Amino acid sequence: MTHDYDAFLLLSFGGPERPEDILPFLENVTRGRGVPRERLLSVAEHYHHMGGKSPLNDQNRALIAALRQDFLAHGIELPIFFGNRNWAPLLEDTLAEIQAAGHRRVLTFITSAYSSYSGCRQYLEDIERARAALTDAPSVDVLRRFFNHPAFLDACFAQLSPSWEALRAELGSEALARARIAFTAHSIPMSMANSCDYQRQLLANSQLLAERLGHPHWDLVWQSRSGPPEVPWLAPDILDHIRELHGSHASGLLIAPIGFLSDHVEVLYDLDEEARQLCQELRLPMRRAATVGTHPRFVEMIRLLVLERMAGVVPLGMGPLPAPPSVCAPGCCPRPERPPARRS
Repeated sequence: MTHDYDAFLLLSFGGPERPEDILPFLENVTRGRGVPRERLLSVAEHYHHMGGKSPLNDQNRALIAALRQDFLAHGIELPIFFGNRNWAPLLEDTLAEIQAAGHRRVLTFITSAYSSYSGCRQYLEDIERARAALTDAPSVDVLRRFFNHPAFLDACFAQLSPSWEALRAELGSEALARARIAFTAHSIPMSMANSCDYQRQLLANSQLLAERLGHPHWDLVWQSRSGPPEVPWLAPDILDHIRELHGSHASGLLIAPIGFLSDHVEVLYDLDEEARQLCQELRLPMRRAATVGTHPRFVEMIRLLVLERMAGVVPLGMGPLPAPPSVCAPGCCPRPERPPARRS
């Protein structure tokens, strides 16, 4: 297969892999956002609780291994590189490695399904900064957001179904009719949400997946808020939602973290620890669906996005919203206005 691209880059968020890196990593992530020091220390404890590291890099390495096999099986001869925004391997270093290997045109997959400043535009800005640091840098083209790609939704549903059936086995079919599904995603500031399609895209996917499961009782809720308390973020939080469900006599709860691609710290701690503990205290039966991870349909979707770009075909999408364009518009997902500095 011949085409203009000569390298593939998987670009992700990054995470610490040693206890001593946790706080510097969190400072990188939140620099300039006014996040209180006590919040950073609290989140750092989540990483220490998980063994002193983030599993995200290992999960991305597993995805890259699956992609290499899939690309090879389908005749896509692109070497795959790995870079991160916030921790090693840092994007700047990976792009220099790509350049040193003689590659000139890089096709990039960003591990973010939905459109927002932090999930789209910020990555594009980081790419341009990394390129500016090099003399005669390779070109870098980015694959589109893929929230409603049929293969992605297939993978989401495939991970949702076993947990739903496990809840059915515990409750029985009659009681299952009174259960709720909580689709979750990372909360973002309202200033960011109001300037992108993040919430609309997640609502559309939640509706599609609930309809496919045949269950009408669902909610889209949020988790992992990290901003200063005076700044409005998307709500309700998953823990507040669980408390409300307890008062409504729901028979059980399925949590489906469709806003995340892998089971990293925000899934493992916020859902498997905090949300599960609260459900146990309230005696609310709860199951948590797996993220897409390295599901074969998700791996296939990445290959299909590559072929979509190389062939210039119309992007695939399903549901009430159109598929995102192949190339982001110049003004998409703008940087949100920063809140005024807090006075001491």
